[in-house]
Amino acid sequence: MIRTWRTAQRFASRNLQSRPFLSTTCSRLENLPKSNSPIVSKLDFFNSVTGNGSQIPTYRVIDGSGKLLEGAELPEMDEAFAKRLYENMMLLPTLDNVLYNVQRQGKISFYMTAYGEEATIIGSAAGLDKEDEVLGQYREMGVLLWRGFSLDNVMAQCFGNEEDFSGKGRQMPVHFGSPKHHFHTISSPLGTQIPQAAGIGYALRRDPNRRGRSIAACYFGEGAASEGDFHAGLLLASTIPSPTLYIARNNGFAISTPSTEQYHGDGIAARGPGYGIDTIRVDGNDVLAVLNAVREARRRCLEQGRAVLLEAMSYRVGHHSTSDDSFAYRPRSEVEDRKRIDNPIVRFRLFLEAQGWWNAEAEADLKARLRADVMKSFKRAESLKRHELGELFSDVYAGEQPWNLREQKEELGRLLRKYGNAWEPWKKELSKFKNNGEDVMGRL
Repeated sequence: MIRTWRTAQRFASRNLQSRPFLSTTCSRLENLPKSNSPIVSKLDFFNSVTGNGSQIPTYRVIDGSGKLLEGAELPEMDEAFAKRLYENMMLLPTLDNVLYNVQRQGKISFYMTAYGEEATIIGSAAGLDKEDEVLGQYREMGVLLWRGFSLDNVMAQCFGNEEDFSGKGRQMPVHFGSPKHHFHTISSPLGTQIPQAAGIGYALRRDPNRRGRSIAACYFGEGAASEGDFHAGLLLASTIPSPTLYIARNNGFAISTPSTEQYHGDGIAARGPGYGIDTIRVDGNDVLAVLNAVREARRRCLEQGRAVLLEAMSYRVGHHSTSDDSFAYRPRSEVEDRKRIDNPIVRFRLFLEAQGWWNAEAEADLKARLRADVMKSFKRAESLKRHELGELFSDVYAGEQPWNLREQKEELGRLLRKYGNAWEPWKKELSKFKNNGEDVMGRL
């Protein structure tokens, strides 16, 4: 038996040596399974996606004085479109000035401005299709305004009055939503919209009526990119795949934490290649660069059916929100310097003036008109009542209202019948609702 085994072994050895496929098999084994990564014999650590150790470049079209950079291409637009861009950029600080002060007067509970990020918001809004599904973080009011969301709609949501159909007064101010404008309701928890956008993009790709026509566009700040949801969303959108455009607004701060303390790598754009998706970094203070980049990113989303990552570099001029005092963690002089050196609105205005499309008279007329329009909507909104009190219990579940909500509504009704007119604070509060709470008290 032993002799037979040894004879077979010698036969197999001679047979293998005489066959040519052995060297081919060995060469195939030089590549790792499921990978085309070349095999090397020297240690070679790397820490840059550019390959030469330099930082990722930032795409720009016009410089700080509004002049076209050498070799740059202007986006396809006419004078009317350019003026629309500028007017929408100017509308944002006009609204911010009024609503920030309104919050300080105690008429609304909260507000967040977009100072310094007007070019990123309006440029990206203009680069999307009006039927693309948008998932915002909380500074994207300009996207809605670009799509036709009215000033009355803005004021209604911030005041939570009877014309607020974003959330019927049950959401915090600036937490907008509008199915009509394909804008998904903003939620306060940070980063939740990022994986949701991957799922929405996938749903669009599966829909025969919207496949190849619409994408999901997801906005978030560089601070939200520190959340696990960021990685879950990009992994999902890159592997399913899902036509989702991720727009990272890198404004330098996650509330009080500067970007230098948020990551050690080269910003947010450096993460895109790790997920195998097309990525670009753009000057977020250049509305034309943002417009060009978003148009091209959207085209790639549709063509590849896969995610694209865009990082817009800007500077948050305003406080994080009305609950924040940014001068506690950054010098006032730094903010003033940024406003003076590289203001996105001034940059684009200089470009328009150089084209002969704008002048001082047009500037004065626009400021006066926007201010008047905003104040008119503000005064109207604060005069309206809230939705009926019973709306507190609606829209939570589809179909028949469950027993626990019915019990809660009945309990509130009993308390209001007993104390609603007897205790002055409750009586005053009930007067702010349509029907004065009668719908809950069962008197209608």
